[in-house]
Amino acid sequence: MGKAKANAGPLARRPDNSAFKQQRLPAWSPMLTAQTVLPFFYGMAIVCVLLGVWLLVTVQNTHELKVDYTHTGSCDKCFEKRKDRANANQSCNCTVVFNIENTFKGDVFFYYGLINFHQNLRQYMDSRDDGQMIGRNKNLKNPSSYCEPFIKDKNGLPIAPCGAVANSMFNDSFTLLYHSAAGSRVVPLFRKGITWYTDKNVKFRNPQVENKTLTLAQVFEGTGQPLYWQKPVYDLDPWDRNNNGFINEDLIVWMREAAFPNFKKLYGVLNRAIEPFTDGLPAGNYSVLISYNFPVEYFQGRKEVVLSTVSWFGGQNNFLPVAYLVTGCLILLLAVILTAVWWKFGSVPYTHLMR
Repeated sequence: MGKAKANAGPLARRPDNSAFKQQRLPAWSPMLTAQTVLPFFYGMAIVCVLLGVWLLVTVQNTHELKVDYTHTGSCDKCFEKRKDRANANQSCNCTVVFNIENTFKGDVFFYYGLINFHQNLRQYMDSRDDGQMIGRNKNLKNPSSYCEPFIKDKNGLPIAPCGAVANSMFNDSFTLLYHSAAGSRVVPLFRKGITWYTDKNVKFRNPQVENKTLTLAQVFEGTGQPLYWQKPVYDLDPWDRNNNGFINEDLIVWMREAAFPNFKKLYGVLNRAIEPFTDGLPAGNYSVLISYNFPVEYFQGRKEVVLSTVSWFGGQNNFLPVAYLVTGCLILLLAVILTAVWWKFGSVPYTHLMR
């Protein structure tokens, strides 16, 4: 027979008679008075306004220029040409001229922008095979069912890369020209190093094979290119054989979906090692030669090129500075109202107000 519990009975579950378990520990409860609350409100208002002004000044020190080329100038004929899908494989080039009034000092980033293109649609975002993009051999010719209907081409070959995201890859190309008194010259751009490190070295890899003598075209043998691509994945960059396949940087940039329907993606970075671009983009006349391939009329979209400098805060985005300023002003307004109420009713006894 076991021993009976010493505390058996109706009081067996009663907590110990200690300060902690009986909740008798010393405690501090703040008394919210006008003398303590109002200084906090005024302090928060000042902090928010100062942060907003600081961020706004920082943003205003950056430069950004957007040039819409959807059907501007000579691009109008290309826009009309791309309305007919039968012309998809026919090339079309156009030129857009613009002017930079003030020098873009420092590093200058060249982006392409799309308006009203919803990369954040759930079904669209799921239409990809990350196992295929990471270089798994079993996924190369057996893509995930998530890629439907962009999983096989018209010949029944598995598509690489499969899915709607890769199929809709932006494929316009650009050459930026600077026109000075000495003549016209091509603005040099770095076209590599535009991806996130983790994307380039972890998330996107070409399939690995034991025979190292095989070319990339032989590695992708037995696969088809996406339906709306003009080139196979192993020949996206004919000038740099190390920038082909799933590790092509333009492909990687596109595969990182945007959160909003209006977005821009990095195309290149100014090479400042060459005169006269050592200090940035000088003021003057410029033009962009465009290989116009990406159709936008089907989703009522628009295309643009964006030139931008950046600061520690990023590019030119006024949302956060304005948010801080508006929040600071609202807090200040509320503090003034509370001060007026306290000034008028603060000394009146509470019992008198309840009568």
